[in-house]
Amino acid sequence: MPLALLALTISAFAIGTTEFVIVGLIPTIAADLGVGLPSAGLLVSLYALGVAVGAPVLTALTGKVPRKTLLLSLMALFTVGNLLAWLSPGYETLIGARILTGLAHGVFFSIGSTIATGLVPKEKAASAIATMFSGLTVALVTGVPLGTFIGQHFGWRATFLAVAALGVVAIIGSLLFVPRKLAHSQPASLLQQVSVLKQPRLLLVYAMTAVGYGGTFVAFTYLAPMLQQITGFQAGAVGFVMLAYGVSVAVGNIWGGQLADRKGPVGALKLIFSLLALVLLVLTFTASNPWLMVLTVLAWGAVAFGNVAGLQVYVVQQAERFAPKAIDVASGLNIAAFNLGIALGAWGGGHIVDGIGLQHTPWIGALVVLGALGLTVLSGRLDARDPAPARSTGRTAYAGSH
Repeated sequence: MPLALLALTISAFAIGTTEFVIVGLIPTIAADLGVGLPSAGLLVSLYALGVAVGAPVLTALTGKVPRKTLLLSLMALFTVGNLLAWLSPGYETLIGARILTGLAHGVFFSIGSTIATGLVPKEKAASAIATMFSGLTVALVTGVPLGTFIGQHFGWRATFLAVAALGVVAIIGSLLFVPRKLAHSQPASLLQQVSVLKQPRLLLVYAMTAVGYGGTFVAFTYLAPMLQQITGFQAGAVGFVMLAYGVSVAVGNIWGGQLADRKGPVGALKLIFSLLALVLLVLTFTASNPWLMVLTVLAWGAVAFGNVAGLQVYVVQQAERFAPKAIDVASGLNIAAFNLGIALGAWGGGHIVDGIGLQHTPWIGALVVLGALGLTVLSGRLDARDPAPARSTGRTAYAGSH
């Protein structure tokens, strides 16, 4: 592995950790800052909103900036954002810190794939992208539970200081090992991106992505409070449950990709959305029993992100038919849809917690996921009415969390 690729992977690990570690820290942050759980949950929404806006808009605006300069600037912004979270005296400052890091996240993954492929021979391009995105999966398996553990024992601010230190390591690695001159094509302009949004069939896929992940995050955002207030776990046990969840997600990513290869994206997505809705419904009834709760969380992890590969392959297939000159743009906008779903799901979950109670987030999340299943069935029927010639996309699906 080129050392420059390792530096990119460390960056992806740090970014993945800071995005999802907040889920394990929500009760701690809420208690320390004197805000309610819904307000703490907004820290998930606003970060995801920063990603959704930052990816398309800032990538287009920074198209002429040299790639190494942009990469270093993004990781510096990411590190400053986490340092600001560490130093934040109150809730408002923490919100600003989360939005800053979300903006850096969005652009990093927009340019990261092209930088990674520029570091290796053409025949190893897919492996280079997979290696970089593996940082996200490793973050869910190790970074999030470790960050949660640090936050539970040394205070939530210490978690952000640790992630900022990771950002410094990533900056040093990129500074030393990423080549100064990296060839890159001009990213799509905002007008080109808007033109993709005029395609109804692509909008349907984006809706599947946003609604599917929105349903998951209605409940997932408030997993730590559920574990403590409903299941009865001590705060220190939350990190271990997050570890189990992360391992299950890693397995589910692989399984989901293989399922999409065997059954096709629509067939795989119908099965995964069905299982996800079922697991969320079951969670409503198992949350009060520690052993059953852990088993349900393991099942949840296996299907929660298993649809990423199917969604990415499907959006590329649809783009080949309806926007053949903007396939990369269409694929990138699906990542924005993913984060928009997270933002709306966490926001909606906060209203549920505030209105009728924490215990209602899983079954309502299940209903939202059923909406994604309905959209998937509709899209499959539209495909059947107007079948496209069999084609191989020749692209690697994004097998990370986004």
